[in-house]
Amino acid sequence: QVRLVESGGGLVQPGGSLTLTCTASGFTFSDSAMRWYRQVPGQEREWLASISDDGELTNHAVPFQDRFRISRDNAKNTAYLQMKNLKPEDTAVYYCQGHESWGPGTQVTVSS
Repeated sequence: QVRLVESGGGLVQPGGSLTLTCTASGFTFSDSAMRWYRQVPGQEREWLASISDDGELTNHAVPFQDRFRISRDNAKNTAYLQMKNLKPEDTAVYYCQGHESWGPGTQVTVSS
């Protein structure tokens, strides 16, 4: 059974940093590209970043490429999204996606 679980969300002050973790199971993680998205209630899900199966290639959405960084550790079946200089408008549910599956999401709230 394919399973993706996000963690690391929470409440952070503006200007702060968070690292989100996506833990995968049920498939060969090192064979799958991984992606991060986010969604604000009432809005469409927004793509943030992608990473190739071997981690050699990454791509970040232009609005976030200076503040967000995707990475992975295939030995741990884990993908990460490092976020810095967070802003209130980054408040959203963050999702990882891979192997045609989605995690349940983790809430990130940026507020003072």
